[in-house]
Amino acid sequence: MSRGLTKIQAIAILAIIIVAGIGGYFMFLSGGGGEVSEQPEGVVLKIITRHSSTIWSLTKEKFLQTDLAKEYNIVDLKFLGPNPVLWRQTIESTGDIDVAWGGGPTLFDELMKAGLLAPITDEETLSVVAEIPDEFGGAPLKRLSNGEIVWVASAISSFGFIVNEPVLEEWGLPYPELWEDLASPEFGQLLPKPTVAYSRPTQSTSHTRIYEIILQKFGWEKGWAILARIAANGRPYSGSVEALSAVESGEVAVSIGIDFYGYSAEVQFPGNKYVLPFNESIVNGDPIALLKTSKHPDAALAFIRWVLSVDGQKIWLDKKVNRMPVREDVFNTPEGKERPDLYNNYIATKNNIGIPFDDNLALSYEYSMRYYFDAVFADVHEDLVKAWSLIVSKYLKGELTKEEFEYWAYELGKPLTWEENGKKVTFTLEFAQQINDGLRSGDLVSKYQRIWRDAAVARYNWIVQQLGG
Repeated sequence: MSRGLTKIQAIAILAIIIVAGIGGYFMFLSGGGGEVSEQPEGVVLKIITRHSSTIWSLTKEKFLQTDLAKEYNIVDLKFLGPNPVLWRQTIESTGDIDVAWGGGPTLFDELMKAGLLAPITDEETLSVVAEIPDEFGGAPLKRLSNGEIVWVASAISSFGFIVNEPVLEEWGLPYPELWEDLASPEFGQLLPKPTVAYSRPTQSTSHTRIYEIILQKFGWEKGWAILARIAANGRPYSGSVEALSAVESGEVAVSIGIDFYGYSAEVQFPGNKYVLPFNESIVNGDPIALLKTSKHPDAALAFIRWVLSVDGQKIWLDKKVNRMPVREDVFNTPEGKERPDLYNNYIATKNNIGIPFDDNLALSYEYSMRYYFDAVFADVHEDLVKAWSLIVSKYLKGELTKEEFEYWAYELGKPLTWEENGKKVTFTLEFAQQINDGLRSGDLVSKYQRIWRDAAVARYNWIVQQLGG
């Protein structure tokens, strides 16, 4: 035998070295140490949510320590927080999300109509659901489809505004109690300095709900006139958190918002106060639901049971959260007794007289309302402010009578009219409902937002011209 290597032997040795190197590389990626590290086996629940990252971390910390998590071998919770307009697309495209949690009834009703919510049918979960009241302050806390429960509220919310009392006093503004107060000329007297913070509805489900409340409280036309004046008195922010930060920092005097933002502001920023407009708002049950895309339905239902249990409800009492639980008995726990402030708010909300509110009606025009608001108030905000500040200035100087002021204030915000295919079209409730699906799919968004922006600018400029601005 030759002492040297043949060509074939050399190639074989080289191949062995290459294979060994590749194997070592993959062992390195898997954890190194010469052995492939095993990934922990267990269930990772995927949860799509509108809740904050604070709630994510608290929930993960508390739930994964429970016997329930161990029983169902749940080793982690993965939270996804997309924009609400992307929920349906995210659930359908991902295909394996287990639970939807938080975001308001309208968002969940849309998922229900899209066939994405799985009915709750197992007796163990239904027994916990039965411990939750059917309604609170006139608001339903459970939704049925074909006689079966598809979502149940895990928390309670109301909608109002947060007032920075020192700023209000410093700026000489009257204390607001109702939505109309935020639309008043007094709140516009400092323009172009904004006094009210609000979010684009495409970026906030809670602010969307507030706009829907105002439209249903005052009617379609008057509601839009009030929204126009609130928008003009304030400044649009990119989300509800940013709007809250504006009032907490004193950048504005008031921010519209959901109740628990107000309660958190009261705790963390003395001088801030949450106001629930009496007989001008609603209570919401904030849902949790099992999704039909769940790969681990038994484990997902176990998580839902925990969220609805007394122990799970304690999450809302944390001073970094400050939400109202759906169960009153949680206030009988040691943790609940440490939050008499939250309990007082719970009772006040329970006793508040809410307005009749139609969830299906809100859902029928929700996308139209969102994109119209953005185009007409937020996108061309400077033009809106210019027209409104001129109306306010002339009225406060006595150059407009009360009747003249009311006329121009209505002209500012009444639903727009434009020409389309040779015909005049008005943004009526019926028209908003007609194009809602087209806007939901995205097909009509760019077309109508362009039309609405142009029509809004034309109207605001016309008002300025008519008033000699």
